[in-house]
Amino acid sequence: MLSFLLRSVFLGLATAVIVLLAVPSLRSNVIPTALVDPQPSNIASLEVSFNQAVRKAAPAVVNIYSRKYVENDRSKLSTQGLGSGVIVSEKGYIITNYHVVAQADQIVVALQDGRVAAAQLVGTDKRTDIAILRVEGSNLPVIPLNADYKPQVGDVVLAIGNPYNLGQTTTFGIISATGRSSISDGRQAFIQTDAAINEGNSGGALVNTQGELVGINTASFQQATDLETYGISFAIPAPLANKIMQKIIADGRVIRGYIGIDGQDINAVTARLLGNEHIGGIVVLGIDPNGPASAAGFEKQDIIISINGTKVQGRQSVMDIVTDLRPGTSVDVGIIRKGKEMNLKVTIAEDKQEA
Repeated sequence: MLSFLLRSVFLGLATAVIVLLAVPSLRSNVIPTALVDPQPSNIASLEVSFNQAVRKAAPAVVNIYSRKYVENDRSKLSTQGLGSGVIVSEKGYIITNYHVVAQADQIVVALQDGRVAAAQLVGTDKRTDIAILRVEGSNLPVIPLNADYKPQVGDVVLAIGNPYNLGQTTTFGIISATGRSSISDGRQAFIQTDAAINEGNSGGALVNTQGELVGINTASFQQATDLETYGISFAIPAPLANKIMQKIIADGRVIRGYIGIDGQDINAVTARLLGNEHIGGIVVLGIDPNGPASAAGFEKQDIIISINGTKVQGRQSVMDIVTDLRPGTSVDVGIIRKGKEMNLKVTIAEDKQEA
């Protein structure tokens, strides 16, 4: 019985194939047209342009020209620099890189609408490579900001600047990594991208596909290391750049808190050795004998797990919390010492490193 049914099914399928081959007009009723003959219009609809993002952001990206004159003779030019900047406020505040305007005697800003203005240097922060300028003017273009945007690996980004003084140029790439912290001492949490950043792009804008500021372009890996590498560039995250700007506007400089310890992240291996795989924080390896931690009674091998009740996950989180504290602030630092949890009260000092 089963063999009879199988023979019947086979003969039926064979007959259907023969009929379809013999009568082509029947095929369109069996096979969907979209699968047989895709329309060119469907392919054309996949074309992507980021023109609207560029139109939103580009007017707020300015060209910056810095000049330094020979000492005691302003008629002789010693050096001149080239870079870019981003207008982030209707009041005329511009974020750029410290290295673009370092030691400049004169700074000139050129807007994309043809206006040129002398810029006031409000303040700088060498550690984050941020400088804040200000220009006078009405109806200044301001770059779109979005405090809720969180950069993710794979996001499409556009780098806008003035490479080699060729004129405003936009390059395209993706976010390759976030939180890069090993590029140079002091500067943390870079955004890594493969969008091209060349000389003159420094201080320009890295924006997303909505034209919103993602970061301030600072350097390519080749520029930072002198290695022959391409497709590796870095930007300072917009929230960090904005935080530095607010501090400079308020105080004329960046005032950072200081606790006076050096430490190492607790990794999975260290956590297992401590008998707690869920522990996070840093192991104290060094203590400034004249710093707040020493005065508070810290010891080497203490494990910092919280500051004022906020759990810490590593050196970067400790640095972020402490540097934002005003000198003179008293905080409770939760530690583990020889397996026992305890709190130490620390009075934050000012970080005197060059800023």
